[in-house]
Amino acid sequence: SSESEEEEEEWEPKSKITKRRQLPKKNEAKLKKAAAPRSTVARKKVKMAAIKEEMDESLPIAPAEENKMHLLKPKEDVGARPKTLNQKPEVPKNMKINSFQGKNAKCSEGDEKPSTSIHAVGNQVKHEPSEEDFASDEPPFKKIKSDMCPEGKPVKILGGDKIKEECEMNWDIVQALSEVTGVEPWVCANLIRLFKEENTIPFIARYRKELINNLEADALREVQQALEELRTVAKKTHTMIQKLKKEGKLSGCLLTALLNCRTLEELDHVTTPYKTGSKGTKAQRAKQLGLEPAALSLLQNPTGLNLFSFIRPNTKGLSSIQEVEAGVQHILADIFAKDKDTLDFIRKLCQQRYICIQSALAKVTSKSANEKDIDKFQLYHEFSCNIKNIQHHQILAINRGENLKILTVKVNIPDGVKNEFCWWCVNERWRPKQFLKPEFMRILRNSVEDAYKRLICPLLCREFRSKLTSDAEKESVMMFGRNLRQLLLTSPVRGRTLMGVDPGYKHGCKLAIISPTSQILHTDVVYLHCGQGFREAEKIKRLLLQFNCSTVVIGNGTACRETEAYFADLIMKKYFAPLDVVYCIVSEAGASIYSVSPEAAKEMPDLDPNLRSAVSIARRVQDPLAELVKIEPKHIGVGMYQHDVSQTLLKATLDSVVEECVSFVGVDINICSEILLRHIAGLNANKAKNIIEWREKNGPFINREQLMEVKGLGPKTFQQCAGFIRFNQEYIKTFCSSKKNQVGSHALLTKAVVQGKKKSKPTAPSSHWPNPLDQTCIHPESYNIAMRFLAIIGGNANDIGKSDMQHKVNAVIGKEGLEGTAKRLNTTVHTLQLIIDGLTQPEGFDIRTDFDKPDFKRSIVCLEDLSVGAVLTGKVENATPFGVFVDIGVGKSGLIPVRSITEAKLSKVKKRRSLGLGPGERVEVKVLNVDIPRLRITLDLIRVL
Repeated sequence: SSESEEEEEEWEPKSKITKRRQLPKKNEAKLKKAAAPRSTVARKKVKMAAIKEEMDESLPIAPAEENKMHLLKPKEDVGARPKTLNQKPEVPKNMKINSFQGKNAKCSEGDEKPSTSIHAVGNQVKHEPSEEDFASDEPPFKKIKSDMCPEGKPVKILGGDKIKEECEMNWDIVQALSEVTGVEPWVCANLIRLFKEENTIPFIARYRKELINNLEADALREVQQALEELRTVAKKTHTMIQKLKKEGKLSGCLLTALLNCRTLEELDHVTTPYKTGSKGTKAQRAKQLGLEPAALSLLQNPTGLNLFSFIRPNTKGLSSIQEVEAGVQHILADIFAKDKDTLDFIRKLCQQRYICIQSALAKVTSKSANEKDIDKFQLYHEFSCNIKNIQHHQILAINRGENLKILTVKVNIPDGVKNEFCWWCVNERWRPKQFLKPEFMRILRNSVEDAYKRLICPLLCREFRSKLTSDAEKESVMMFGRNLRQLLLTSPVRGRTLMGVDPGYKHGCKLAIISPTSQILHTDVVYLHCGQGFREAEKIKRLLLQFNCSTVVIGNGTACRETEAYFADLIMKKYFAPLDVVYCIVSEAGASIYSVSPEAAKEMPDLDPNLRSAVSIARRVQDPLAELVKIEPKHIGVGMYQHDVSQTLLKATLDSVVEECVSFVGVDINICSEILLRHIAGLNANKAKNIIEWREKNGPFINREQLMEVKGLGPKTFQQCAGFIRFNQEYIKTFCSSKKNQVGSHALLTKAVVQGKKKSKPTAPSSHWPNPLDQTCIHPESYNIAMRFLAIIGGNANDIGKSDMQHKVNAVIGKEGLEGTAKRLNTTVHTLQLIIDGLTQPEGFDIRTDFDKPDFKRSIVCLEDLSVGAVLTGKVENATPFGVFVDIGVGKSGLIPVRSITEAKLSKVKKRRSLGLGPGERVEVKVLNVDIPRLRITLDLIRVL
């Protein structure tokens, strides 16, 4: 709104963000063993030299005289799996509430003091039993366990005793973030600084594990989102403070209440009466009539109070004793409803009682709404559930029904909560200091009941609904992210010539044949469903034989079922002999949108948009990651209620997941597309474009250091992206040898031509040479450590990925152990493990090989052929909190309810974050129920293949 924009313009922060402190140079921190590469030299050659000099540094530290803060980090445990954020710590419930001491009469700003330190948590790290690979009933604990050092080991990091925020509040940002996310305070403090220094999530998750207690990328995203929410609350709070100060409405009591707010709901509750254009509350109108002294006197000095003295016969609101009592009651109710201790008590009370959310069919629905829409919400026509037990998808369904005016929703708080709350207020919290007359006691009781019914209960209901909706939206977004990751990391099908088919009726089926290197070999259109099927079969057979193509990829859109039956019939008749043709079904979500996009027009300028979609369908099987990154993630369609959640949060999360997947897989800098390069950690569209332009002008990159020569890539960008850039060593060596020969021939020719002339300076060959470590996941900051490790094991960098290297590593690690070797190299266990992985992984290693490939078929099954008890194999299409949808090849996905997914049925080979299945996984299922009229299939999971 324009009002909020004016508020933003009026507000100026009291304290500006100080300039980020530069990291100490190597000679300034001789006693420290680890420092992040952070050169500040301006010229490129000097920058590269500085970065190369600091390769063996791994952790940021500060000089001893400046660093006062010692966060605790548990001892490294490489065997510990990455942590997730499924469990939140229980907030202490022991709340001591003192009786009223007149603090409402004199509310000072010093009532609530902000936290001034970050508590050491090392001694709180408990010795826990080892975790399993699954998290069924209890979410994983978020601490790395240690037998030898359960109290942890100090990690020094830049900064003072407290992290200073731009907008200071009465609560500490580290402790608040820890309470919201369930992550230890020392990890939260490290993450706040890492995010402040513009480190990306893939970089933190892979190369700063010791600072974040081995958290996963999903957990880091959740912490980042919670941090942004807290900062948004702080910023809006200070904006409101500045506005109220200008309007002269800011009191000490109000300032304290504002600085105590931790959520936008609390802030809205406190500031609503003071917003511009508000008519004012009943309490404010009563105060304008001069009744505030009477209300305060009733609590502090009731013996001298005479309400009849406030009667003014000609003044509305003061004309009778009843109106005066009502005004005093409204003021007292306002005081009670804004008191922090009172609200804390009622919230704690609600946590101990049965609070339920109820939905019912709206009375006017039957006349206005569509019967089909009403039937969709049949489960929620008479629905009631405890807010502690309700599922996220149920909340989203109820909210959607309410928005469509099909359902009415309310939160039911039992009367017992009201009775206990009113008794506590009258007899403890707001008990008067002196004896009250019966009429005054009646006013006090009425005020408490009025405060609960008119102010506090609606506030609690809004808070409950807001919290449930917020949690459900976040879970929906996180589920979308997990499904998207599983889809992007689908194992590529290499070395095959593929025929992509975009099915259709009237406009025909579009065909595209692509080579094993994704080059377009042929495009065509065939009309399979217009009575010309037999004649078109000859054309398809001729194309398959001509290009030696034995794999057909069919999009799952319109006419998919008929097209699948057509190819299955020809395959069963061995029509394509001698080729053994197989086919698979792939999601074509987003293909149509991509086919008319500027990126598709630039990539395939001579193709019709309809044929471009067939090319995209084929490439989704050949290299899913490279093709799907071209499509906006929300169009891929593997989410739940994605249109009902915050689109800003959805886009940020999905973009982050794409960046994570592309970075962890890695890209070959010399052959990857500009679109793929954009999603590498630390890069964006402009930097990716500059890299492509540099490559076209200067030829292929020889090593990672050359990235520093690209315009716009400084030390920070290099630090973030370098570990995810790969180089094909065979190609680089061939290029360098040919370039060397060209330079040598050119030098001989020049020498023969200029004989007898003054000797000129010969052209020096390029100073860049291949580095075998550039083909690994090892970060350049750790190259020095990697070379020292190679010296210890007696290995050679040219033997990376060979079996001999694996034997040498095993020999040394088996003798000294990981911790002993890490101590000898003066590095962390996590860094050493990453170096070992980089040295021993075979050349061209791809993390996607552990994921499932498309399910290729030769025959088809109809829905009518299904029978209860039949055992089938299928592929997971989508995962939701209530179950998993599986494509079993009958044209309609079946549902495996979440209760059927147990630990015993899942594969023990692959580690999982949770008990959930993801898109692309192959499963064996049993048919439990087939409802043909409603096209519903219920399945039971037998095992994961």
